[in-house]
Amino acid sequence: MRATRLISTGNVQTIDADTPTRGHADIIVKVEAAGICGTDRHLYKGEFPSVANTILGHEFSGIVTDAGNSGIPTGTRVTCDPNTWCGACDQCRKGRVNLCVNNIPTGIARDGGFAEYCAFPAHKAHVLPANLHPLHGAFCEPLACTLHGMDLGSPQAGERVIVIGGGVIGLLAVQIAKNAGAHVMLLTRSTAKQALGQSLGADLVAGSKDAALDQWPQGAELVVECAGVEATVSMSPSITQTGGRVVVLGVLPQGKQVAIEPFDLLFREIQMHYSFLNPFTHERAAQMIANASIEVAPLITRTISLEEVPDVIANDAPAGEVRAIAIP
Repeated sequence: MRATRLISTGNVQTIDADTPTRGHADIIVKVEAAGICGTDRHLYKGEFPSVANTILGHEFSGIVTDAGNSGIPTGTRVTCDPNTWCGACDQCRKGRVNLCVNNIPTGIARDGGFAEYCAFPAHKAHVLPANLHPLHGAFCEPLACTLHGMDLGSPQAGERVIVIGGGVIGLLAVQIAKNAGAHVMLLTRSTAKQALGQSLGADLVAGSKDAALDQWPQGAELVVECAGVEATVSMSPSITQTGGRVVVLGVLPQGKQVAIEPFDLLFREIQMHYSFLNPFTHERAAQMIANASIEVAPLITRTISLEEVPDVIANDAPAGEVRAIAIP
């Protein structure tokens, strides 16, 4: 089969690979769609921990072709939660499974979804409707991660929420906050993403900090940073209302540092939260995708083949792109 491997830092190739065999606790999934995430670019650049020679792709869904002893019928469409917690470490026993020290993330530490087939832990597969659009299941993983961050931020009806960043995570966060009854502003420099955000429920848009504060001079009760940029993380408290909270969902390269003024956080009692992965949220994400309470079709900018994946990962996303989906 064809598959896209991260050979080493700066070297990703689509090559011939052996079709995976099923382990005793696995299923085999014929991949229908796999999203290219900003984390894949961090992996390519060596800015995020990974295992060399791994087939990338951690946002994917497909059809079960070999169910083994899983009890999942062959032919079932599933979304794949890529994080396999150990269940035995201190963090797992506390219920903080996203902090598991032995986590084996599919597409990062074991072969993932940028391939025609993937061997996948059966207990991490979540069933999707047979009539769901084949590309939509690839959004369950980013939605699950966004849900965890929004759970931490806990937007309330009537609150003001500023979402920074018009990528997939930001546009999912806009919808979650809007569904909670919040007043939502999307802060992004991209006019195309501003328009898309408004079509998905954003009440207001802004292209800069000043433009945001012109509309909400006191800031927002909740600011959700989804851009993963030093400047926007540093800026977040300054557009947060006194007594408010910040959730950082964006992923910065390992080793990057940002400027924060502790006195400001103290004096205004600004809470800053960091959100990592998707603890116990993947099934909820699958249900939301299945019942269309979250729109994902507008987030698909283009579809690509596996042969195109290395070039897409090795380069920054084009202006205005939200998500490229690989179809093996």
